[in-house]
Amino acid sequence: MNYGGIHKTSIYKIEFVSKTKLKLEKLRAYVRNKIENDAAHDFEHIMRVLKNATIIARKEKANVRMITASVLLHDIVSHPKSDPRSKNSSSESAVKARKILKKYNFSQDEIEIIAGAIRDHSFSRGTIPQTLEGKILQDADRLDALGAIGIARTFAVGGAENRPFYNNEDPFCKKHPPDDKNWTLDHFYKKLLLLERTMNTKTGKAEARKRIKIMKKFLEELRKEI
Repeated sequence: MNYGGIHKTSIYKIEFVSKTKLKLEKLRAYVRNKIENDAAHDFEHIMRVLKNATIIARKEKANVRMITASVLLHDIVSHPKSDPRSKNSSSESAVKARKILKKYNFSQDEIEIIAGAIRDHSFSRGTIPQTLEGKILQDADRLDALGAIGIARTFAVGGAENRPFYNNEDPFCKKHPPDDKNWTLDHFYKKLLLLERTMNTKTGKAEARKRIKIMKKFLEELRKEI
């Protein structure tokens, strides 16, 4: 049927897009009110990850709606790095996300994919996600640990945990294995500089390579200054 030159199917599509957009906006508002004001896992972190994920999703031809939901809820539970429960943050976020997504009328199949992506995205979990949505969430989240913002976040967490910047006797881990529980700079060598090889998508890997160059340049300048 045609309504003033607009096909009935087109009207349904417009209505679906509008309802989807409204649902995601409500979910975003919910997360903004609930998220902890953590030094490195605040709402702005989520928005940066969303920007990364949207760029990757479009290039990889993935479902932006599903990825948006997974990004918004991926840190809905975030324990401090010094907390023994920290390694369980992604699993707890996945459990909580299931309950939230039901309230926002996501289908059971969608909930399974989104919750799985959230559960498996964490570096400490050591898991490669099985779905494209999970792979993109993991890449997007790891990109926010790299580059200029990655440097800022690393030292923000180090400050929150009251760690010294570096080991005075061996700042750049030439003689000791990286120990980021005691020295912030060690985190670069224990995790951050290794992230490029863990990226799942071509888009994510290419961006990681660019951001790691920025971090290596920072380390070169820091070496000169200290």
